[in-house]
Amino acid sequence: MKVVLFCGGLGMRIRADNQSAPKPMTTIGDRPILWHIMRWYAHHGHTEFILCLGHGANAVKDYFLNYRETASNDFVLTGGGSSIEMISTDISDWKITFVDTGLNTAIGERLRRVRPYLEGDDVFLANYGDGVSDAPMNELIASLPDDHVGSLLAVPPQDSFHIVGLDGEGRMTGIEAVAEKDMWINGGFFVLRQGIFDYLEPGDDLLMDGCLRAAHEGRFTANKYSGFWACMDTLKERQALEDLHASGAAPWEVWRR
Repeated sequence: MKVVLFCGGLGMRIRADNQSAPKPMTTIGDRPILWHIMRWYAHHGHTEFILCLGHGANAVKDYFLNYRETASNDFVLTGGGSSIEMISTDISDWKITFVDTGLNTAIGERLRRVRPYLEGDDVFLANYGDGVSDAPMNELIASLPDDHVGSLLAVPPQDSFHIVGLDGEGRMTGIEAVAEKDMWINGGFFVLRQGIFDYLEPGDDLLMDGCLRAAHEGRFTANKYSGFWACMDTLKERQALEDLHASGAAPWEVWRR
């Protein structure tokens, strides 16, 4: 099943002033989070990717054009380096389509611009390119109702913010952590049918326009998931993912198990 990955955002909350690469190229360990996401989909059998490029497109292209399998796989070297036999590989069976979808393009419009590469696929996957999870991807695909044009992964908020309760006169009545509320946010993992394009107009956002229109007609699903999910919007969140990766027990790295 094809996987559309949105890779053209600036990532203003995490990027340095002189950073030319898009947020999905921010690393966890020695690989970009984009690679981690792709490796996760590949583990579930989905190895055909369509990258929606924008800001920092060349950084994404150059990374894969100069990809070294030896960086993360075992191999046998003979002849003083003249011959290398790979024991295992990461991306040798991946098919990656690189598409320039514009610098300041809304995500729904980016999806519209890669529609020609999705012809013949009634169902396909999509991802924001900045979050990881251990969700059961193929179960999410199988659970999509026949009359729905898509679903998204709904996860509890991860923020450490607190909600302050106030009465009518501004007196504080309580404090409650956001993560402890019965609240759900968009986790950025989508299962979509071709019918989603019926709800997208030129320049639209995917979530707030296309998905919301479909939801108003009862044709979009949110799958609640309380397992591991994390995004990488800030340096603090990146460090948390770095620590999990360094521990060797990162929940999303299912391919290690």
